[in-house]
Amino acid sequence: MLQTVQLLNGETIAYRKRDGGNRTLLLIHGNMTSSKHWDMLLENLDAIYTIYALDLRGFGGSSYHQSITAIKDFSDDIKLFVDAISLKHFDMIGWSTGGAVCMQFVANYPGYCQRLILLASASTRGYPFYSDLGTGNHASFKRAATYEEVLVDISKTKTVQGFYDSKNAQGLKMIWDALIYTENKPEADHYDEYIEDMLTQRNLAEVYHALNIFNVSAIDNEVAKGTNEVQQINIPILVLRGERDLVITEQMNEETMLDLPKHAQFVSLKNCGHSPLIDDLQQLTFEIETFLQTGGKHNALTQ
Repeated sequence: MLQTVQLLNGETIAYRKRDGGNRTLLLIHGNMTSSKHWDMLLENLDAIYTIYALDLRGFGGSSYHQSITAIKDFSDDIKLFVDAISLKHFDMIGWSTGGAVCMQFVANYPGYCQRLILLASASTRGYPFYSDLGTGNHASFKRAATYEEVLVDISKTKTVQGFYDSKNAQGLKMIWDALIYTENKPEADHYDEYIEDMLTQRNLAEVYHALNIFNVSAIDNEVAKGTNEVQQINIPILVLRGERDLVITEQMNEETMLDLPKHAQFVSLKNCGHSPLIDDLQQLTFEIETFLQTGGKHNALTQ
């Protein structure tokens, strides 16, 4: 059941809470999803964890009064959220876009998060969005540099944004079948619930732009200088990526591992794509619990 909390910035954050023991875990979802998509993990993680799964601003049951312009807007919301419900020490899991949000939070607000898991996460150097910049020349794609360039391409091609605008559930399902659920799929009724939930998002283009300019590394990318905020991340980190992930490429994952402190560990999830939550929940749960319960000292073979 969704609960809500009012933030000092005027936004309302919706969240799901699973009661458990004295270990606290925050789950931060990715683009085109919400806290709803953590439901299987909420049901299956060890009872020692009290778990909070948030709807980021503009997703699910959360408000969207002020448009986001950067990933930091989401991470600042998380800071206001944990302060509002008096959380001081916890672990975090960020999935896809949520991984970028978590990295930004940990860098800016030390002392709160004790251990971090990046699940199929956007790179430390952002998630590049390429466009023909409105020229119609698809042979000369360039990385979009501004929100307007991102918006021009999305609205012109009428792909993902078009499916949102027309509430086209079948179109979204086609995208997820092609890119996300490449190994297994949710049961039909469950899948329909996920798709209905996806259509609550109100900030698709803004998130694309925020991901495109996100860069906490020391390396300048094509559109954003590196802030080198990775140097402020000094906690145990587990990086998880499905070996068949079609969204987060091997290169993006390698960037993250190169940029993060040396105590970050990587585990490849076998026979998984971008949603190990559906592809192999048992394997994912094992890796999460092993990492968290050993204090960040992972016993599995890293790759």
